Amino acid sequence: MITREEFAKIWDEPIVKLGTITLIVAVVFSFPPSLYLYFKYGVFPPLPLALKAWGMIATIFGAFYIVEPISYYPILGLSGTYMSFLAGNISNLRLPCSAMAQEVVGVEPATPEAEIISTLGIAGSIIINVIFLTVGAIAGFALLRLFPQAVADALKNYAAAAIFGAVYGQFSLRYPKVAIIALPIPLIVIGLLKFPAWSAIAISVFGTIGISRWLYVSKKL
Repeated sequence: MITREEFAKIWDEPIVKLGTITLIVAVVFSFPPSLYLYFKYGVFPPLPLALKAWGMIATIFGAFYIVEPISYYPILGLSGTYMSFLAGNISNLRLPCSAMAQEVVGVEPATPEAEIISTLGIAGSIIINVIFLTVGAIAGFALLRLFPQAVADALKNYAAAAIFGAVYGQFSLRYPKVAIIALPIPLIVIGLLKFPAWSAIAISVFGTIGISRWLYVSKKL
């Protein structure tokens, strides 16, 4: 049986180096598609529009940059955290796979054994995910060409909204009271107050967080 210090030396230190390198490489390689579109076709969004889009994304997901690594780390472990944030789909795929793998094997959470089992579970989920996503993307593109134009346009225009609706439904089952709070806020902000969409997102996100926090502290949630 090795000590925690020995495990940190043979596992944690190489994982930190490898994880840092792979994440930096992923960041660098996320730019070539945009650069190709710019240099090949001259396509580039106006800077104010790009900053506005970035602001909307930061408003929606900015809090998660801090909350998710801290809250998920006890289950994912060190290597699982690097792998999960590189592959994505953490809450709906990597986290359940990691937790289920540890439960099936029967390891104690936050131990070296759990770290290794979590890594194996997440690696398996990523491999299966990539295979089925690739097949789905190829088949989906082929099917899209066979659909009537009205159906194809509907899929292109409403796919993102449908995905976010499904995510809302998923979390509504787990937190129904929060779902009831969250839904009216954007309807009021956009429908009645006529605020712009970017401000409605910020008000909806932080308004829901604030009201949920107040209900939790007052033991009404």
